[in-house]
Amino acid sequence: MSLRKFISNKSIAALAVVVTAFANTSAFAQEAAAGAAAATTDKPVDMGPVYKSASFYVLAFLTLCLFIAIVGKALKVYELTREAQDKPKGINWNAINGTLFAIFLVVGLYGVYWEYTVHGNMILPEAASEHGKRIDSMFNITLIITTIVFIATHIVLFAFAYFYKNTGKRKAYYYPHNNALERIWTIIPALVLTVLVLMGFLTWRSIFYKIEDPNNKPLSIEVTSSQFAWALRYPGADGVVGIKNYKLIDGNNALGVDLKDKYALDDQIADEIVLPINKPVRFILTSKDVLHSFYMPHFRVQLNTVPGMTSYFEFTPTISSADMKAKTNDPKFEYILLCSKICGSGHYNMQRKVRVVSQEEYNAWIKEQSTYVTDDLRKQFNLPVAAPEPAAAAPADSTATTNKIASK
Repeated sequence: MSLRKFISNKSIAALAVVVTAFANTSAFAQEAAAGAAAATTDKPVDMGPVYKSASFYVLAFLTLCLFIAIVGKALKVYELTREAQDKPKGINWNAINGTLFAIFLVVGLYGVYWEYTVHGNMILPEAASEHGKRIDSMFNITLIITTIVFIATHIVLFAFAYFYKNTGKRKAYYYPHNNALERIWTIIPALVLTVLVLMGFLTWRSIFYKIEDPNNKPLSIEVTSSQFAWALRYPGADGVVGIKNYKLIDGNNALGVDLKDKYALDDQIADEIVLPINKPVRFILTSKDVLHSFYMPHFRVQLNTVPGMTSYFEFTPTISSADMKAKTNDPKFEYILLCSKICGSGHYNMQRKVRVVSQEEYNAWIKEQSTYVTDDLRKQFNLPVAAPEPAAAAPADSTATTNKIASK
């Protein structure tokens, strides 16, 4: 069979497939239209925009792939036809590929610029803690170095493909090895990575290994994670969070606090995290069930809470909530505690509001928080029941009014 006849047969077969597919599609469209018309007579259908459905984009992608395949087949037939007719190649694919590499280089560099200018501000919010500034500095240095390397290597890669595309007039030079180049691209990256690793180690060490200032001791706050909530326990007047034991967990003692420990008797619970500004805060992190992750992005705080293990994170908040509202020009701004470890179906709901206030505001707020110990717990641990607070005396005019109503 000659090449021309082979191509002709393949073209006829391809045409038959296209005609068959078109006929089937037309029949399917007619049936769908008839069905839609019948459904319309029954009751109106609320049709939303097609482009908002996932199936639309799937079909669009498949259509694009089909179009590219058809164009490729057509070009292949064109090349085979010219070859069968002993004509020179009609398309210089080497030149096309080299040009595409140059276009991709320009588009890619613009994409890097666009990412920096548009998404750059979305990476991390402003740091609101002492160690957060050091972390941001380390992050920026790493990002700058890796960006320079990324851009330089891609310019070399794509430009090489463009300028040294095959023209049929030159041969590639066999260059298997160069000791000097091997030393350069081995030693320099090793030195840069060593510096970055040391910076990270020293920054991490400064966060977790601190010398405690006896004149400014940290405020201890216990945070217990569970599916799907955070339980907060403040230390009370003695400044010490009482110990707990998972064996003591029951309906009355949800955290398993050991009330035989005198330091646990005045512990307080809260629905939000309130922190005094410029005061060291030490979080005691535990988990009741599965792995969670304690994450406060503005303070650059993230640490896993692991069942059966207690972990700690200490930092100092430096920007109050009121100041951050002014900085962001957002009166609704709030610091937030999140869980950054997918822990189940209700993971999205593990949020707690965080407020940074002055020391005076914190002192007033903490006085309003209730203690963890309830009357039921006192009975369970054979503790003396707290005496009820004396009722406030009613105003004179109020008493007189009550007497008048009674007399009537």
